Amino acid sequence: MKVPPWLESLLSAAFFTICPRHKDTPRNECNMYCLDCMNDPFCFYCRSSRHKDHLVIQIRRSSYHDVVRLAEIKKVLDISEVQTYVINSARVLFLNERPQPKTSSSSSSKGSSHLCEICSRSLLDPFRFCSLGCKVKGITARRLASKEEEEEEEELCEESPQEMYRPGTPNTTRSNSRRREGIPHRAPFGS
Repeated sequence: MKVPPWLESLLSAAFFTICPRHKDTPRNECNMYCLDCMNDPFCFYCRSSRHKDHLVIQIRRSSYHDVVRLAEIKKVLDISEVQTYVINSARVLFLNERPQPKTSSSSSSKGSSHLCEICSRSLLDPFRFCSLGCKVKGITARRLASKEEEEEEEELCEESPQEMYRPGTPNTTRSNSRRREGIPHRAPFGS
C-alpha cells in the first residue's frame, strides 16, 4: 500500500475540540476531516460552508479513541490487514495505536495468539495491525528495510573485485589487463 499524503496528517490531527468559528452552536465538535484540503479537523457547519464538494470523512469516538467507519475509509484506502470492530452496529477501525492495559506477560500471551506487529496489542482475528497508525508504521519500516537492502547491494556492486573478497580467500576473477611480454604463461610439459 502506498501511503496517501493525507493519511499521516489525519493520524496526527486532534479531533473533538470545539470549533473556534461555531462556539455557540450545537454540533460544534471538530470531528470531520477533508481529504482534499488536508488541513485541521472541522465541524458540521464548516463542512457545509467550506468543504461542500470535497471528499470528507467523519471521525467517531469509542472508549476515548478515534475511529472511522469501514464503509467510509475503504473507499479511499487499502485497509487490509487491519483489525476491524463492530461498535454501535457499525464496523469501524481505530485510527491510532491504543495503549495496552498493563498485565503480566504470561496472561497477555495466553489470551490471544494474534498480535499487532507494531505495538503487540492482542487482536481478535488473524490480522497484522490493530490500527491504521500501526499499519503506516509497518509500511514505513518495511520500506526503510528494503531501501537499506538496495543500498547495500549497490555498495557491493560498486566495490572493486579485490575489495569484495576477505583477506586470505583467493581472488579468482580474471583481470582484463595485458600480460607482460617475455614471460611464458603456458602450462608446464608433463614428463
